[in-house]
Amino acid sequence: MQTNEEQRTQQQQQEPVGSRYEANTIQQVGHPWSTGLFDCHENQTNAVMTAFLPCVTFGQISEVMDVGELGCPLGSFIYVLMMPALCSQWIMGSKYRTKLRKKYDLVEAPYSDVISHIFCPCCSLCQEFRELQIRGLDPALGWNGILARQRSDQTLRNPPSNQSMSM
Repeated sequence: MQTNEEQRTQQQQQEPVGSRYEANTIQQVGHPWSTGLFDCHENQTNAVMTAFLPCVTFGQISEVMDVGELGCPLGSFIYVLMMPALCSQWIMGSKYRTKLRKKYDLVEAPYSDVISHIFCPCCSLCQEFRELQIRGLDPALGWNGILARQRSDQTLRNPPSNQSMSM
């Protein structure tokens, strides 16, 4: 006679692929975020700024994600305009979160982009800010600041060729 455990194991082996056991597992596609959604304490300056002025953090993120086309002041202004309109800033916030995820092939976790920005807008903005910062695109510098830093880093890595003085 078989034990209950052996019977269950045998049943699971006989079930076809795509059965009820596999239907309950969700595979996340992409790479994990560098920090968690609720790790705001990792950058306290940004956490405080976002808590009081989320529009500024959004403006900084949008400037980097749009490679300088949408500047921080304009992005901040759009976010402020959307706040009183039924708290609809989540529309822009989730749009840029999706753009960031797709650019760096990140998983949509722990919640969908829309849910993250509806229920945890400050945490979402902080996570996006930290992700860009960790990837070397510090939103606090602005797009022009990032380009200037990249140019100076490149200059330091590539010193001028051999020089000589002639008389």
